[in-house]
Amino acid sequence: MSHTPTHPKLSEITQRIIDRSQKTRAKYLAKIHAAKQQGRLERNQLGCSNLAHGYASMPKSIKIEMLQETVPNLGIITAYNDMVSAHQPFKDFPDWIKNEVRKNDATAQVAGGTPAMCDGITQGYAGMELSLFSRDVIAMSTAVGMSHQMFDGGLYLGVCDKIVPGLMIGALAFGHVPAVFLPAGPMASGISNKDKARTRQLFAEGKVGRDALLESEMGSYHSPGTCTFYGTANSNQMMMEMMGVHLPAAAFVYPYTDLREALTRYGAAHLAQGIRNGTAMPLGEMLTEKSFINALIGLMATGGSTNHTMHLVAMARAAGVILNWDDFDEISSIIPLLIRVYPNGKADVNHFAAAGGLPFVIRELLDAGLLHDDVDTVVGRGMRHYTQEPFLIDGKLEWREAPTESGNSDILRKIDNPFSPDGGLRLMQGNIGRGVIKVSAIREGCRVIEAPAIVFNDQREVLEAFDRGELERDFVCVVRYQGPRANGMPELHKLTPPLGILQDRGFQVALLTDGRMSGASGKVPAAIHMTPEALMGGGIGKIRTGDLIRFDSITGELNVLINETEWAAREVGQIDLSDNQQGCGRELFANFRSMTSSAETGAMSFGGEFA
Repeated sequence: MSHTPTHPKLSEITQRIIDRSQKTRAKYLAKIHAAKQQGRLERNQLGCSNLAHGYASMPKSIKIEMLQETVPNLGIITAYNDMVSAHQPFKDFPDWIKNEVRKNDATAQVAGGTPAMCDGITQGYAGMELSLFSRDVIAMSTAVGMSHQMFDGGLYLGVCDKIVPGLMIGALAFGHVPAVFLPAGPMASGISNKDKARTRQLFAEGKVGRDALLESEMGSYHSPGTCTFYGTANSNQMMMEMMGVHLPAAAFVYPYTDLREALTRYGAAHLAQGIRNGTAMPLGEMLTEKSFINALIGLMATGGSTNHTMHLVAMARAAGVILNWDDFDEISSIIPLLIRVYPNGKADVNHFAAAGGLPFVIRELLDAGLLHDDVDTVVGRGMRHYTQEPFLIDGKLEWREAPTESGNSDILRKIDNPFSPDGGLRLMQGNIGRGVIKVSAIREGCRVIEAPAIVFNDQREVLEAFDRGELERDFVCVVRYQGPRANGMPELHKLTPPLGILQDRGFQVALLTDGRMSGASGKVPAAIHMTPEALMGGGIGKIRTGDLIRFDSITGELNVLINETEWAAREVGQIDLSDNQQGCGRELFANFRSMTSSAETGAMSFGGEFA
């Protein structure tokens, strides 16, 4: 079909980002060009003793191949562990990869592993305060693995919240070599998200016991694979496809299927072949400003995780591309919401994939001029490759065009009949500071609230006040000192059931915090990631219980309704944070907390050119 012109507003925003990023992008490209071994494989620069150490563990037959200067060697960075359901399927991937690349005149080694923690396990507990900075640990451990300079390409195995952004940041540090990201896929659907949410609320109200709650949760999270709601993990997978570092439509194929194994093998072979014939582009050159903007567009079109207002910013900065929350807000205003998956609807990602999935969404966006097609991907030039989905026909992979009609219009819609004319992410700003809100799951009558604040310094204080019956009123729940510098910026999901109950009882309720709510942000309006955070003197730290707050998610207004002179004269309330700095490994992350940048600049602890 004929090329659709790019939407003029998208062109304007894109040019602004390119202009803003000119110096940092040029600096990044100069760095990776300096690292690239022109006309040589990466490991051929190493001395004989160095190479001997790199070959020592390999079987003799593979050593013979590795000694040939024209045989590419691929480095595998894996987030495998068998505690996190999404990463357990990666156990078999290295053997598949090694076997397949040998058929394609290449070799592969596991270059290193990265930690992969589960936010679902740590929710509400001390371990959650390590969660955000685990991304930076993953980036650094990725760099450690690749720093042996034995590898002519990278294969990155990860799925969940901090893991994929960390892998990408680390991979971009070695952006002079080509790369492919290989996902593991979602678990099969369990009990419905509606039933799960109902049981959680009944438990919070004391109407069912812990045995019923555990039975419900285990019916939802029940097997290897990614959790099936559309949170940060599945938003990661969407963005990797929008950025062209996955094979087309690889994200939502079940683990432990013939198709998943075939995709994994194909991805490894494709990278090996591309390195051999010179068609595989270095990752840092392949991913341009438009690649990251496409990921941002995908985030809006699918109602993805608010965590990516930090993670996407951090990934882009690792490639010298500067995004900010104004970009998110403006792109959201022109991108229609095309899918409804829990927490924005009742369906899960498996239902979404069955209805047409990401290939359907990508084609709709391309045909409307709302996605950049002039980008490079691991399978060639242009995003049209990603309007196809894979099939395993007589043992051979082939891609076919995705259906032109949605299989279920309650889950997936065409662009001329969206669920919402915009992407549902808003910039909230005023005298309190700047934050973001996800409005795609909020009922219309709950979008604007003007109510007094009740101030808390910990989510446990909120739960205790709820249990005492002290929150039966209209109010804005302010939970401060939850930012990256204060305590590592934990997610505050324990607040969703009680605040949801109060909303269902007819009270006007909103949450305001410098902490996170992530991809599971639900029906309660929540202005999150407030910056500057309280510890850095942000306005959220000035709020006192009883202050009247105007919370308007339609216009983006977020103000304490107080005399300007009085507000300017107020001091930020101080608290003792020592309890958040010890135990469960938190003492080891003191430098991360002290050095991190703001949420809007990616909450990155690296400093320097990333800050």
